[in-house]
Amino acid sequence: MKLIYFTCTLETLAACTTTTMSAAKTLLFSPLILKSTTPKSPKPSRFTPTRIQSSSSSQQTLTQTLSTTPAKTRVKILSEALPFIQRFRGKTVVVKYGGAAMKSEALQASVIADLVLLSCIGLRIVFVHGGGPEINQWLNRLGIQSSFLNGLRVTDASTMEIVSMVLVGKVNKHLVGLINKAGATAVGLCGTDGRIFTAVPSPNADQLGFVGEIASVDTSVLEPLVKDGYIPVIASVAADGTGQSYNINADTAAGELAAALGAEKLLLLTDVAGILEDKDDPGSLVKEIDLGGVRRMMDDGKIAGGMIPKVSCCVKALGKGVKTASIIDGRLDHSLLLEVLTDEGAGTMITG
Repeated sequence: MKLIYFTCTLETLAACTTTTMSAAKTLLFSPLILKSTTPKSPKPSRFTPTRIQSSSSSQQTLTQTLSTTPAKTRVKILSEALPFIQRFRGKTVVVKYGGAAMKSEALQASVIADLVLLSCIGLRIVFVHGGGPEINQWLNRLGIQSSFLNGLRVTDASTMEIVSMVLVGKVNKHLVGLINKAGATAVGLCGTDGRIFTAVPSPNADQLGFVGEIASVDTSVLEPLVKDGYIPVIASVAADGTGQSYNINADTAAGELAAALGAEKLLLLTDVAGILEDKDDPGSLVKEIDLGGVRRMMDDGKIAGGMIPKVSCCVKALGKGVKTASIIDGRLDHSLLLEVLTDEGAGTMITG
């Protein structure tokens, strides 16, 4: 088994340069890490100004890195990554996938590689996805116009039919296939399966149509899968008690599921750097904030549009026991690894 873990590193980890972060990614599957049993809990710091990005993936780059990175540097990186792996090994992490990371094949490959890596080092990953770009593409093909209200898709009967077909039948199975191909074992589900989510109409149903809210969560189908090392991949479609399907905001679905599972972390991949102090200034990233600070920003109107449901679901999840919730930049290569396994992070972390 130790040999298998090391082989996974050589085949799935790429984009390694001689920088600290990239060298860390080369070494994360080392059996030395997996043998450690003494947990540590480093407190992340989000006020370091430098952001590290990894290079694009290729086996050739990995081979060159392995041959040029000094052995002592590799050992140093192992010791630096170890506390994070010890902290999160055996813990449930819910990841919401969408936005730019779904549009770019390179970013999609990066996310899938990160998921498989995190699963192999012992994290219990649950993967929730939307599919906005793909839905938009199919609606445009069929001549159905898209409209949004406060970041939520207005969903009439025709749109709901397309949403179900695209999310459950196409996007979900595509992601399952990618994860399986990368070396893990994924199981594709939607909120209707096993009554994972039971939906009710949104209070604004007269304006939003078949957009639902989650009335209850049942994790009995998911728990044995996660315990046995599978990666559940869940499309954000659910039904009410009569069987009527509803479009559920994927951020909201991920937050409710994280709370029900008692997750250690909730990670939302987005198309922005995170929460911005000034929404018109990309350089005003807030790296860490508590619930009080988030509420003040919402009251001041600094959080608006599509960021509202993201922040709201984070606040709700934290209130139900999730330890931390992060809104991270899905446009960054290997943003999941940056967020989980470094103290630099890849966006905004919200704490209780």
